[in-house]
Amino acid sequence: MTTKDRTIDTVWSGTWVAQRLGIRLRDPQPDPAEAAAAAGTAAAASAQPPLRELLGLALRRNPKRAHLLVSQVLGKHVPQSPEVVHAAGYGLGARVRELLGADAAARAVVLGYAETATGLGHCVADGLGAAPYLHSTRRPVPGLTPAGGFEESHSHATSHLLLPEDPELLSGTGPLVLVDDEFSTGNTVLNTIRDLHARHPRGHYVVVALVDMRSAADRARLAEFAAGLGARVDLIALAAGTVDLPEGVLDKGRALVAEHEADQAPAGPGAPAGAPGRQGPGPDRGGRPAPVERVTLGWPAGLPDGGRHGFTPAHRARLEQALPAMAGRLAAALGDRPGRVLVLGNEELMYAPLRLARALEQAGTATEVRFSTTTRSPVLAVDDPGYAIRTRLVFPAHDDPADGPGDRYAYNVAGAGFDTVVAVVDSAGDTPALHTGLLERLRHHTGRVLLAVVPSYVPALSCGSGHEHQEPTMLPAPLRGPAFSSYPAEDVGWLLQDLSQAALEAPTEEREEAIQSGGAHYAESLPVEYQPSAAYQALYRSALDTSAARIAQAVGVVTETVLAERSPSPVLVSLARAGTPVGVLMRRWAHWRHGLDLPHYAVSIVRGRGIDTNALRWLAAHHDPADVVFVDGWTGKGAITRELRTALAAHQEAEGGPAFDPEIVVLADPGGCVATYGTREDFLIPSACLNSTVSGLISRTVLRADLVGPEDFHGAKFYRELAAADVSTAFVDTVAARFPEVADAVAERAKEMLVADRAPTWEGWAAVERISEEYGIHDVNLVKPGVGETTRVLLRRVPWKILAQRGAGADLDHVRLLAEQRGVPVEEVDGLPYTCVGLIHPRFTRGATGADGKAVAAK
Repeated sequence: MTTKDRTIDTVWSGTWVAQRLGIRLRDPQPDPAEAAAAAGTAAAASAQPPLRELLGLALRRNPKRAHLLVSQVLGKHVPQSPEVVHAAGYGLGARVRELLGADAAARAVVLGYAETATGLGHCVADGLGAAPYLHSTRRPVPGLTPAGGFEESHSHATSHLLLPEDPELLSGTGPLVLVDDEFSTGNTVLNTIRDLHARHPRGHYVVVALVDMRSAADRARLAEFAAGLGARVDLIALAAGTVDLPEGVLDKGRALVAEHEADQAPAGPGAPAGAPGRQGPGPDRGGRPAPVERVTLGWPAGLPDGGRHGFTPAHRARLEQALPAMAGRLAAALGDRPGRVLVLGNEELMYAPLRLARALEQAGTATEVRFSTTTRSPVLAVDDPGYAIRTRLVFPAHDDPADGPGDRYAYNVAGAGFDTVVAVVDSAGDTPALHTGLLERLRHHTGRVLLAVVPSYVPALSCGSGHEHQEPTMLPAPLRGPAFSSYPAEDVGWLLQDLSQAALEAPTEEREEAIQSGGAHYAESLPVEYQPSAAYQALYRSALDTSAARIAQAVGVVTETVLAERSPSPVLVSLARAGTPVGVLMRRWAHWRHGLDLPHYAVSIVRGRGIDTNALRWLAAHHDPADVVFVDGWTGKGAITRELRTALAAHQEAEGGPAFDPEIVVLADPGGCVATYGTREDFLIPSACLNSTVSGLISRTVLRADLVGPEDFHGAKFYRELAAADVSTAFVDTVAARFPEVADAVAERAKEMLVADRAPTWEGWAAVERISEEYGIHDVNLVKPGVGETTRVLLRRVPWKILAQRGAGADLDHVRLLAEQRGVPVEEVDGLPYTCVGLIHPRFTRGATGADGKAVAAK
């Protein structure tokens, strides 16, 4: 043994396993000609590094194979320089290009294996040149037909899917380059080639790996298989060798794993297995867990996050162009002295975080940059210099995997002394479980945790209309009545999730205190549904009889304006829930007047948090965004109008593609906030008098992190138990019955609207600001102008007082009744641009509630 060999033996990360189980790695000793044939060129063969420079050994909790070959250059289990990781794959790709020649290389397709070789395959494609890349996946996509599938016999999770967005990607006749981190038996390659060759025969396959560890029998079997196939199969690897496995090694390995894991039960949420002496929190944290900070990368819209559905040379060029700016944002978040930084990818998501890490390293951003990724593969951790997996962090899966929940792992992170860990996940994995699982574990082992989220790419699917749309992963079809809501199924589809079984209601006073103190957002709970008294129900019926024709005319005017100016076939999208009765009525008018059967959906928008972006993705997948018209009931001061515009602009910047029109349309616009409306009068719209019982028995929408994940629609409840009091369909039927008598007036008014100056004046917003200051409130969010908004204050919030336009008549009868029931004063004022304004108590605590628990003392 040479001096160099002895030096390697003292630090080799396979020594522990070799000593206890007798497993040995052997470098080959072929003659030069054989080595050249195996590796592609004689020069490459002579340059093979010793196996122990590339591999360590560990024991795995896997009933099929006791040992794990732990790559030092893969960037999976062992943090490594991102330049080293990328160069290993890139160099292999360059050797493939040399083997194939320019013409064949230009027709090649590269296929990588999940999960460990997804990044390696990308790097091989980089080195090969202009080759498209696809990797297998264990994440199915509803509606996307697999182009193939196969089994990996020794893997912890075996089933692979091939899900290219382009169904022709694997159908060519050019060389197919298959990339894995190691070849042990060759069974995975045989399974892959057998499946794909049966679908799309080709004449040349190139197998690429970091190490080729097949036995002589396995090599002969692959050669025999290729001959029977009638195709050429070449093999290129950084190094080749064999693993000597003594008899009974599987049973011995299981026993050794069981023995050590019994002694390694973690002491707490942050404690790693395998490192009892190195479990403390990050450096210079004084024993406190590290903060988690989110960093916006500015990932290019429409650029795939990796090769799960295909990654073309054009995609690669876009990524190269965007990398400097994204790395710059990360560098800015890291600050001036980031120290040692680990960029941690996530299972199949390896290439994007690798390229970000490499860009940071090349820019000299930190003292040291390392790269590794989490994995679903369970491996024993032993804190010994001669063992490849020193520590293990265990956390639950956080991307709703198709094969169900389970543990995931981050190896050699705990105790490694990283000053900052940058966790990079795709948006499918940006869930509450990420924060309570992986990020919580990381907080105990580093000084800072940065979270960077890459948008999960959604492949385009054909919807049968000749157009390609983005089909959101795992999003269900719209909910419809009678299963969800009391409206007929054709009236509206709810892009919501059903939270009917969740306990969400809280007393009004408790909600108000939490909202105003900043302890909760109004969308995180629901008010207790108001149960109208007999007198109030009689008032509602009277108001409906009085105003049905006026509402019918406003419905006709706004619908005709939309058909004339926005689209001859609009897709109505009402803002749940006040906009939904109006959307139903507009749909009814279009059908009655023009025979149109307009699609109508209801979506959630939340002040301060924006519109449901998953609902937008669903809409873009099924309709042309240019045809989408957002509908609400009325405007107050225009807060939701502004919220919608801001939210759609942010969505467009993030997603790209055709844009949604942010101009909302409403039945009534007393605030002068929009250009498309049925009227600008502030009168009683009877649907504002009630809550769910006039809105299909649906609650207001809910957005709470423990109930609504990043791939979910916002939620709502269906109050089936209130069916006896429901007037939703009756309200719509009553107004629609008045369509014939207002048809002529609608036609005349619609013509006037087309030539009128309808620019928003924002008169209402100015009035709200003035009232806020005059009454010492100093918060426009607590001033709710208009009959509709005032009614909401009395039904849902803790009202302080009501300002009523002097001389207002029957339109305020229901407001006066509600105010009397809640002990709230009604103050008549002059110069009010609205019929009335509701003021929420500006300094609310439970002590501000009256003795009866309902009234709020006036000030």
